Amino acid sequence: MTSLKLTKTRMLEGVWQGIITDAGDVKPELSVTHANTELADVKLVHNEAANHWVLSIPVPAAAIADGIQTILVIDRKSERKLGNVVLIGDDVSSVDLRNEMDLLRAELDMLKRAFRRHCVETR
Repeated sequence: MTSLKLTKTRMLEGVWQGIITDAGDVKPELSVTHANTELADVKLVHNEAANHWVLSIPVPAAAIADGIQTILVIDRKSERKLGNVVLIGDDVSSVDLRNEMDLLRAELDMLKRAFRRHCVETR
């Protein structure tokens, strides 16, 4: 199985965009979340000429706030994090540590889900 790759292309007018490669013609199953909530209006369009998928994520109003806000993009099949969007709306002095904590929490949540699924499958 080929692992998907996500590459940021731009962020313009509140929409983050990137491309997903190594998916072929099969539409990737993604989970895009902010604060453990699935985001609506996420678009994934196949670009046949370039043989990749274009991912568009409208940044929700809730993510525009003080502190660090993280939007995670996860491959549902492998439960692997493909990438993240980090928004900083505060003084930058101590935000790096808070950002790392936010990402660690998200990674821990993914590990918990994978472990629970493993336990169910091995019964």
